[in-house]
Amino acid sequence: MLTLSVLQRQNLKARAHPLKPTVMIGSAGLTPTVLREISCALKSHELIKVRVMNEDRDARVVILEKICTQLSAVAVQHIGKILVVYQPQEDVPEKKPTQHKGKPLSKKQLSSR
Repeated sequence: MLTLSVLQRQNLKARAHPLKPTVMIGSAGLTPTVLREISCALKSHELIKVRVMNEDRDARVVILEKICTQLSAVAVQHIGKILVVYQPQEDVPEKKPTQHKGKPLSKKQLSSR
């Protein structure tokens, strides 16, 4: 499981503040489908908010721990029914620009892109 320094946690909290919850966990709890949706959201956004529709705080803590352990993520914040989860993205190698066959593009063609 990942660990964050105090400064990293503060920066992530600041980044998460304007976000709206991406995933909502209903009365069925943390099902494999919901976990897969959280995984997809983390892969595309890296930092997400999850709303848990459960009144029991201990149950929300257990859900947060399960999410973090099963997805190799880290809990940033847990306030009320909102969980903030962070999973650093793996470095994706940049694609090399492809060469156009034929004559090179003019300045006008390049500016229209």
